[in-house]
Amino acid sequence: MISNRDEVTQMILSAKVSKGIKWKQVAEAVGLSKEWTTAACLGQMTFDKAQAETVGKLFDLSDEAVAWLQIVPSKGTGGIPTDPLLYRLYEIVSVYGGSIKELIHEEFGDGIMSAIDFSLDIQREPDPKGDRVNMVMSGKFLPYKRY
Repeated sequence: MISNRDEVTQMILSAKVSKGIKWKQVAEAVGLSKEWTTAACLGQMTFDKAQAETVGKLFDLSDEAVAWLQIVPSKGTGGIPTDPLLYRLYEIVSVYGGSIKELIHEEFGDGIMSAIDFSLDIQREPDPKGDRVNMVMSGKFLPYKRY
């Protein structure tokens, strides 16, 4: 018996390693971006029934695990991350967040960038001094309502 979504994430990660599956392969099978599909496999998004069944087949998950993939998860993480890569992303927001906020407000006005109507694209960018990580985030601008 599975008691929470985190257990399904661990099952997926274990099967991914043992089967040598890449996230890009999972995304192609599901029919969505590698970024969204990976987030869903890691417990941050909800698969529909067909998508969950596809993931279940790829990773040899039980029917119960497939059902868990269709339940809306608690999203996000708490506190300052300790993983070095995640911490660097946190550091980017800590250092540049104020500038990003000012520039968005100057360009768009008072509002926020949606994390719901959002896309993310991660690509390798070759560079003679060492390859670079190119991340493009695109979120709908949502102005604050006046009432």
